[in-house]
Amino acid sequence: MDNTRSEVLRYAAFTDSGKGGNPAGVVLDARSLSETDMLAIAREVGYSETAFVLPTLEPSEFQVRYFSPKSEVAFCGHATVAAAVALAERDGPGARDFTTLAGLVTVNAVADERGVTATLTSPATRTRPVEESVLSATLAAIGWREEDLDPMYPPHVAFAGNDHLVLGVARLATLAGLDYDFDQLSALMEREQWTTVHMFWAEQDGVFHVRNAFPPGGVVEDPATGAAAAAFGGYLRSLGLVTIPARLTLLQGTHMGSPSRLIVDIDAHTDSVRVTGSASRMPL
Repeated sequence: MDNTRSEVLRYAAFTDSGKGGNPAGVVLDARSLSETDMLAIAREVGYSETAFVLPTLEPSEFQVRYFSPKSEVAFCGHATVAAAVALAERDGPGARDFTTLAGLVTVNAVADERGVTATLTSPATRTRPVEESVLSATLAAIGWREEDLDPMYPPHVAFAGNDHLVLGVARLATLAGLDYDFDQLSALMEREQWTTVHMFWAEQDGVFHVRNAFPPGGVVEDPATGAAAAAFGGYLRSLGLVTIPARLTLLQGTHMGSPSRLIVDIDAHTDSVRVTGSASRMPL
């Protein structure tokens, strides 16, 4: 392992007014690292994801791989934003193409007096209803009943690079009181190949309170989940649950003491969804 190339930068992504956010590790030049090296670094860092950037011959094109402490994942939104901001701070703002295991992700970084924000354009989204037996097993693991769900939002498995179970609840108190069986939900998610369970409450038009269970990443909950935000936007568009074009605000991480803000833009003429957030360097 080349330690001169494997320096890990630490960023909080999707911060809210400079606070909170979701920590991600970023290695800006991972060309000398093997998969074993990457996994070992991700475990040592201990965040839900670390992004490993592999520069190409084109200055605006990169291969990016994402590792949780447990395994490689195809795509991670908050680590993508962190990597884009890190590259912008080093090389200047602008658009960059990230080739990921989930496909091409374009990220545009913009700098102003408040810092750097990045907008990722997700892989194409899709969604499908969840099977009743799988939904029942999920609710048993979470400790919810079907009547806790908001009938306006059908339970679905939504995709934007990874699969996420999407569950809307009728009351904020239900979301606030989340206390699930980690082992039970983890086994179910491994079987179904879900990355997170995206649970939300609709406060008003365009504003949602969100929590994401993330056992596959080795953590109980994720404070900000860009990939799930993109999948959620695609879900709302596919089911006609939002007027297009739409801009959504997702408030996540509040119940963890790490408030995060994700901006989701949904258009009619593309299968992708744009997710915007800020990121700030964390002290060592």
